[in-house]
Amino acid sequence: MSRRVPLMLQIVTGDPRPITRQIVDGVRRMIASGELPVGAALPSVRGLAQQLTVNPNTVAKAYNELTTEGWLDARAGLGLFVAQPRQLLSNEERERRLDDAVQRFVGDVIALDLPAETVLDRVAGELSQLTPRKSA
Repeated sequence: MSRRVPLMLQIVTGDPRPITRQIVDGVRRMIASGELPVGAALPSVRGLAQQLTVNPNTVAKAYNELTTEGWLDARAGLGLFVAQPRQLLSNEERERRLDDAVQRFVGDVIALDLPAETVLDRVAGELSQLTPRKSA
């Protein structure tokens, strides 16, 4: 059985995203980058809540979202584990979510008044650090 190790997540109080979203985004990134491999055991709800000094309900909500999306598997009596990658969304839904994310991103960075090349280079650099999850 996999040993549970602390998730190296950081909650930023000045972040406009809710704490639940920060946890979800952080775990997704760790899985996508391979930092959390398939089958890795995640800390318990209570354990992660204590580590991050947040309410256990916040962690439970984040874990529930990740489980619903297929990132995590809940095993009765054993806990949560990184799931085998699988494609749960249709191509149309994936495209719709990408469009939504791009629109939000552009809305956030347009006020920075940076050249498009700078923004694209930064996004490409971030994406290159991630190992794509293979779809089934």
